Amino acid sequence: MQLFIGIMSGTSLDGVDAALVTFENGACQLKNTQFLAYPTALKSELLALHSANQNELEASMLMGNKLAGLYADTVKQLLDKAKVHAADISAIGCHGQTIRHRPELGFTLQIGNAALLAELTNITVVSDFRNRDIAAGGQGAPLAPAFHQALFADSQKNRAIINIGGIANITYLAKNGEVLGFDSGPGNMLLDSWAKLKIGKDYDKDGAWAATGTVLQTLLSSMLTESYFTLPPPKSTGRDLFNDDWLKQHRLDPHLRPQDVARTLTTLTTQSIFDALCKCGDVDEVYLCGGGAHNKLLVDSLQGLLNKTPVRSTKDLGVDVDWVEAVAFAWLAKQTLANKPSNLPAVTGAKGLRVLGAVYPK
Repeated sequence: MQLFIGIMSGTSLDGVDAALVTFENGACQLKNTQFLAYPTALKSELLALHSANQNELEASMLMGNKLAGLYADTVKQLLDKAKVHAADISAIGCHGQTIRHRPELGFTLQIGNAALLAELTNITVVSDFRNRDIAAGGQGAPLAPAFHQALFADSQKNRAIINIGGIANITYLAKNGEVLGFDSGPGNMLLDSWAKLKIGKDYDKDGAWAATGTVLQTLLSSMLTESYFTLPPPKSTGRDLFNDDWLKQHRLDPHLRPQDVARTLTTLTTQSIFDALCKCGDVDEVYLCGGGAHNKLLVDSLQGLLNKTPVRSTKDLGVDVDWVEAVAFAWLAKQTLANKPSNLPAVTGAKGLRVLGAVYPK
């Protein structure tokens, strides 16, 4: 039995998710998990790296080393909890922290110093999953659809797997075997930023604060004119587009109630997801994962738009909502070591199947 660890730190910048996983006979078993929150100061430093700054090259390299240390601490805590030794792990699949994603310019950047992580853990590390796909003309993202297809596809149902992290992305698994996947737009990112600014909290738990507001239709209509929403797949996005400056472009009236803006941002997320799903084809079932799956207002709003199409959790498919992406990177590491491709050209736009990832042996 091979054991893999998947590490994910996403655009929400909340911390490090690590999952200990086995893959046997086309099924995945989640053995144990560990979460390590980012310190507030580190989150601020990471946010600063998303924009051009003085000496940003050195700052990003130093941050990569710091992240490698946090990743290693998370791995150690996970191994201790699971009572497993480093020697028992086949590989760590580490996504790294995205600070730039510009596939239209031919590059993406995830930091985390995988070489240092291999040294600190004495475990083989697979990282840099996006760049090979981009080199082949693809978007380099989303990468999870191949994993979703391997674990969640159903020959009797057209399923949509929707990950709502900082960015929301959709995997459409048609019952005939076809797969679509792309980023629909903002997930929690704008919501979390607004909650931090207005109520001093990292996020609006259950959407309770936003639920006290009403949708500002004029603002919503303005935001939905963003050209990204009408782009055909393949497409991917991130903080390079959907950020505080993007929100400021809509010239928010200072007299607007903050909770009304929060409610509108929630609707922006669900409406853009719904609009994207309508372009995929018939959808029989929707399964949510990521932090947004805990936001009751968001989930109820999406269910309202989808009418009778059931909206469920990936927990019903065997993987808890908080760990799907970490498990995906464990699977991607397994694919790399087996010299098997793990991109989907129909999703990313790459010229063909590619083996993804750079390997740093222990």
